[in-house]
Amino acid sequence: MLILGIETSCDETSLAILRDNHILASETFSQGDIHAVFGGVVPEVASRNHLAKIVPLFSKIIDASGISPDKLDLIAVTNAPGLIGALFVGVSFAKGLAFALKKPLVPVHHLAGHILSAELSNQGLIPPYAAIVASGGHTHIYDVCSEPLCFKLWGRTIDDAAGEAFDKVAKMLGGTYPGGPFVESLALTGSPSSIKFPVALKKSENFSFSGLKTSVMNKINEGIFSYADIAASFQYTVAITMTDKILRAAKELNRKTIVVSGGVSCNKAIRAVFTEETAKEGIDVYFPAPALSTDNGAMIAYTAWRIFKDADMSNYMDLTFSAGDTRHEIDA
Repeated sequence: MLILGIETSCDETSLAILRDNHILASETFSQGDIHAVFGGVVPEVASRNHLAKIVPLFSKIIDASGISPDKLDLIAVTNAPGLIGALFVGVSFAKGLAFALKKPLVPVHHLAGHILSAELSNQGLIPPYAAIVASGGHTHIYDVCSEPLCFKLWGRTIDDAAGEAFDKVAKMLGGTYPGGPFVESLALTGSPSSIKFPVALKKSENFSFSGLKTSVMNKINEGIFSYADIAASFQYTVAITMTDKILRAAKELNRKTIVVSGGVSCNKAIRAVFTEETAKEGIDVYFPAPALSTDNGAMIAYTAWRIFKDADMSNYMDLTFSAGDTRHEIDA
């Protein structure tokens, strides 16, 4: 099956063509430099750039794959969650293309794509497992059960997402958007044990990073610690907070495997903490490849393939996953 995946939920315009679970071509335009001058994503600017880039990217992946558009079997597009204008561009393009080519169109939930991106990178990975999605907009934990495409929410952030915390801390430390790479680079010369930052909601399944940001600002204002030590300690606190909670979820859910996905999972130091802590507990941990950790069309195409392969399409056309449907309990 040849699947076109389209992702435009935030500030990446990304398209990919897969043959089942194998990537034939993938192209992504990232707007990070464009939004850096604003210190974050401006929805209107993001939408206009998606509009300018989506057709040229489609032409590029068609040329790179050698696949004629009429040979596509399926078109998949992110339909939620995300910036409404950005999503509108991707969904409108997908609808028009599907209509013109007379191909089926599958809406895909963005977080389902992130979770399943680890399967695309690790062909032997199969449910059940516990998964954490850590990005600029989400820090959510799900139980991915053995029933096809079953996602059950276990815990989520009640305020800031991990990626947002990285962006805000980077700004405090003199960096630019996006903040993750800046903090990671700065932390290389710092000590993660130099500052013991507080961990909120230790006994809860949920996350809170707003207090951590305040603590970072207080340490900056004290003028005692180097920016490198602050960055390293902040980064470690985020990592150990996420690791502790996903390990608690795995224990409660009786899962021996965990998945760590989303843009924050690109961070090498965070991956190292997850790898070390899960090894202590005898838990297997899987990550998507870095290129599949940030927003990408390949994960959307793969999720659509899994829908067609494993799920009853009549039960899966509404990928907003209403709370009343216990089999598909993703919450944006």
